[in-house]
Amino acid sequence: MTTVADHDAYIAAAPEPFQPALQRLRAVLARALPEAEEIVAYDMPGFRIGGSVVASCAAFSKQCGLYLLPGAISGHAGEIAAAGLKATKTGITFSPRTPIPDDLVERLARASREDAGA
Repeated sequence: MTTVADHDAYIAAAPEPFQPALQRLRAVLARALPEAEEIVAYDMPGFRIGGSVVASCAAFSKQCGLYLLPGAISGHAGEIAAAGLKATKTGITFSPRTPIPDDLVERLARASREDAGA
């Protein structure tokens, strides 16, 4: 994908099968982080509070990713694994067929905000 200016443009430029998952993720993150500013950083749509990007997402050729601060991932590692998802230190990959449950996204976003001290 090319460089985009905002969340709407990013989602529109994403592969069509991923667009509904990205829209849903955006809505859940916006609800969980109402004080956050929507930004695009590192060519990914994200949510910033103060100077910290506390959540972002991306679409790739075969999967999507949700990116958070490390404390959010480590603090919810058991829930992430129980949902059948794969995680790295700062990200969780998922497919539209196996999205991250909304309630888990909300808990992860709040934990990431806390990890940022916001």
